[in-house]
Amino acid sequence: MSSRLLVLSNGHGEDLIALRVIEALVKRGGCPPIAVLPLVGEGEVFGPASRNGSLELVGARQKLPSGGFSNQSLGGLGRDLAAGLPLLSWRQWQLVRRWGKTGNPVLAVGDLWPLLLASLSGAPFGFIGTPKSDYTWASAPPQGWGRSTWADAYHRCKGSEWDPWEWALMGQRRCRLVAVRDGLTARGLRRHRLNALAPGNPMMDGFAAIPLPDWLRGQRRILMLPGSRMPEALGNASRLLAALKLLPELPAPTTVLVACGSQPDAPAWASLLQQAGWRQGANDSRGSDNLLQQSIWELPRPRAPLQLVLGPGCFNHWAPWAELGLATAGTATEQLVGLGVPVLSLPGPGPQFKAPFARRQSRLLGGAVLPCHGSRELAERLALLMAEPALCQQLGNRGRQRMGGPGGSAQLAGLVAERLLASDRLG
Repeated sequence: MSSRLLVLSNGHGEDLIALRVIEALVKRGGCPPIAVLPLVGEGEVFGPASRNGSLELVGARQKLPSGGFSNQSLGGLGRDLAAGLPLLSWRQWQLVRRWGKTGNPVLAVGDLWPLLLASLSGAPFGFIGTPKSDYTWASAPPQGWGRSTWADAYHRCKGSEWDPWEWALMGQRRCRLVAVRDGLTARGLRRHRLNALAPGNPMMDGFAAIPLPDWLRGQRRILMLPGSRMPEALGNASRLLAALKLLPELPAPTTVLVACGSQPDAPAWASLLQQAGWRQGANDSRGSDNLLQQSIWELPRPRAPLQLVLGPGCFNHWAPWAELGLATAGTATEQLVGLGVPVLSLPGPGPQFKAPFARRQSRLLGGAVLPCHGSRELAERLALLMAEPALCQQLGNRGRQRMGGPGGSAQLAGLVAERLLASDRLG
């Protein structure tokens, strides 16, 4: 395999999936040089792989005000346009066109925009369709959140959440690979004579099997995912902390593990926690757990305080330890549910984690994520789930079924190598 490969991805979750597939390609051996163009944001996920030479980051990159969710509101679209979205898209398109003239293949990861760019490149291409699933219209909406009557009817008429113009792009002769996130969605596309596959979900790869540390034994364990897009993450975190303050007294000690990113930063978290009534606890080494980032907080209570631990970059290590999740995030929420952990979500003003997003996420995951209308409802549901292990297991099983098990990255890497990179397939 002597060809180069250009990978396009359009969002944080898509970046993560693209990275997992690239890592699996490199692990296979004989991998050609790989260039990556993140279409949304600056591609921070690819930083370590870029520094160690596994890939090369190319092209124009820019953080936009909507965080890549300009399709959720006219206001978000307007702010992105004002921040330079047209020029950014033009520069990215120019790079893809130049790449296409070399005849080297393109792998698009995401939805319509990377698929369109790959198609217009003129080169052989493959498509990993990550965000759309037929479960989002074939499953019942969460109770109390209304129905998407017109949208559901539209998708039912098509028999797929993907749209006719997307079918046309996927059906081109130069499209050598169409992979989607689950078997139900693949079957919907095959009804339209597309050779769609569902080889597995790379989002479920990469979790560390680290035993529960001694300091967490005997504790109830809640994982909190406020997201990392600023300033939305701060508002989301504030509302989740308000729900924790309303949580009734629990019979067992409880630790809240906050799996956060580099943003909000430590000073922002300190200010937020102090305003919410938390006080900083004594920092210690917690035994041999060197993953802990040594920021421990307590919420005073009559019987036993709630403990909260901030862990920037600890999601992959902490997620398998969780019993329950509180989330206002996208990809990380799906991953947590895929590990069998039921989640309560709390939509807010956005731009990402708004009510339509939360409703769609719940349907996608079979109700393993339960959206709440406010902090009090979230606190009540959290107390109920902590007292009902059988219900937690039922919801967790649904999440595992919808997300699938690990191994999808290797399967996709094999398909990319066979259909895009093998020299005898590029003619």
